[in-house]
Amino acid sequence: MNNLQNSRRDFLKNAGLIGAAAAFPNILSKFSGEKVNLACIGIGNQGGLDVMSLYNTGLANIVALCDVDMGAPQTLKVLEKFPDVPRFQDFRQMFDKMGSKIEAVSIGVPDHSHFPITMMALGLGKHVFVEKPMARTFNEIELMMAAARKHPKVVTQMGNQGHSEGNYFQFKAWKEAGIIKDVTSMTAHMNSPRRWHSWDPKITKFPAAESIPSSLDWDIWQGVVQPHEYQKDFVNGQWRCWFDYGLGALGDWGAHIMDTAHEFLDLGLPTEINMLRADGHNNFFYPMSSTIQFKFPERKNMPAMDITWYDGVNNIPPVPSNYGTNELDPNIPPAANGKIQPAKLNPGKIIYSKDLTFKGGSHGSTLSILGDAGKDLKLPEVQASPSNHYANFLKACMGQEKTRSPFEIAGPLSQVFSLGVMAQKLNTKLQFDRKTKQITNNSLANSLLVGAPPRKGWEQYYKI
Repeated sequence: MNNLQNSRRDFLKNAGLIGAAAAFPNILSKFSGEKVNLACIGIGNQGGLDVMSLYNTGLANIVALCDVDMGAPQTLKVLEKFPDVPRFQDFRQMFDKMGSKIEAVSIGVPDHSHFPITMMALGLGKHVFVEKPMARTFNEIELMMAAARKHPKVVTQMGNQGHSEGNYFQFKAWKEAGIIKDVTSMTAHMNSPRRWHSWDPKITKFPAAESIPSSLDWDIWQGVVQPHEYQKDFVNGQWRCWFDYGLGALGDWGAHIMDTAHEFLDLGLPTEINMLRADGHNNFFYPMSSTIQFKFPERKNMPAMDITWYDGVNNIPPVPSNYGTNELDPNIPPAANGKIQPAKLNPGKIIYSKDLTFKGGSHGSTLSILGDAGKDLKLPEVQASPSNHYANFLKACMGQEKTRSPFEIAGPLSQVFSLGVMAQKLNTKLQFDRKTKQITNNSLANSLLVGAPPRKGWEQYYKI
C-alpha cells in the first residue's frame, strides 16, 4: 500500500475516533453574565495583542499565562500587567495544573503550534480563540473541525478580527439584498514587503544552527514538526517565512481579505489551484512573488468563480481603469484590456460581478462600487457591529452571542490557504476533488494534505 493511501486511511480512521476526551463536559461559562476564566497561550507579539484585546473587553478574567519564552522582551508587557497570574512554559502542564479553573483559551502562537494546543483544549471542553490561519496542514484543519463537532457546546473563533467589523455586515447585507450577485472573479492582493524578501532563494539547506536562548524552551516551540536545530530566523515572526512552520503571506493576509467573499458567496473548497507565478521559488521558504488562481465551481444559483491572489512587491495586479487615482502612477498608460497597473496598491480586493465591480480593502474595510453603474441602486441599511471579534468570542462563551468565525466557517477558508501553500511549495497546478477531499493529479501533493508524521511524543493530538 502506498503512503498516500496509508495517510488517507489513517486520517479517516482518526477522524472517526472518539477518544477518552469526549467524556469531559462541554459547558457554557459557569459564570454566565460575569467574566470568562481565560488562559492565554502565546503572550508576545500578536499573542500579546490578543491577551490585551480580550482583557480590555471587560469580559475576561485572566487566570493563566503560557509562553515558551517567558524571558523574551515581547512578553514583558503582558507579564507586567498580570504579575500575580500563574505562568507556564508548557501548555500541557498548564492544563494539568489549572484545567479546572480554565473555561476558555486564547492561542496566539506560530501557525504550526495552533493544532496541538487547540486539540488538547477542545478535548478538555475549553472554548478556543485561535489566531489565523487555523492550522498549517489541510488534515490538521479537518481534524480541528471534527473535534469541534464532537464538542458542540464548546465555542470556537478564529482570529481574523475584521470578520466582526464593517465589511462583514456590509457584505452580508449587500449579498442578501442582491447588490452582490453573479460574481465571477475576484482579485486579492497583498504587495507589501515580507520578512523573507531580503533572503537568498538559492539556498540548498536550512541556515546554520545557533545557540538556543536560555529563556526559550526550544523543544516545546517545535511542537508537532520534525525537529530542526535552533535558528533566530525561525522564531519571533520569522516562522511565517518557512513552509515547515507558517503559511506565508497567503495564510497571514488571506484571512483578512478573502474571508467575507468566501463565507457569503458559499465558496467552500476549490477544484483547481493554478500556480501562475512563483519568483524565487525554493524548497524552504516562500517565493518572493506569487500569483495563485483558485477556481470554484457553480454553487446553487451562483456562477463559477475564480479568486486570483497576488503577493510580492513587484507583483501588483491589474485594476479597472476607473479604480481611482489615489494610489495610481499616472505615468503608467492603460493596458489594452482597459486595466492599468498601479505603482502602489494597499492590501485589498477587487470583486467583479456581471453588472458591478467592487473595490475593497483588508480586515473590516467596507466595499465601494466603481463607476456609475451603482449610483441609482437602493443600498440596504447595514447594521453596526454589536461586538468586536474578542467580545464576540467571550459573549459566545457566556451564551449571549454566536461567534462569527467559528471553525465550521473558518476551517474551509483556512483549507483554501493550505491548498494554495501546497501549490506554492511544489510550484505546480493542483486539481482537487471537493467530495473526496483529495488531490487527483499529483500523488506527492495529495500526501501533503496530511504532511509529515508528527514528531515523536506529539502523535496523540491527531486522534479525536
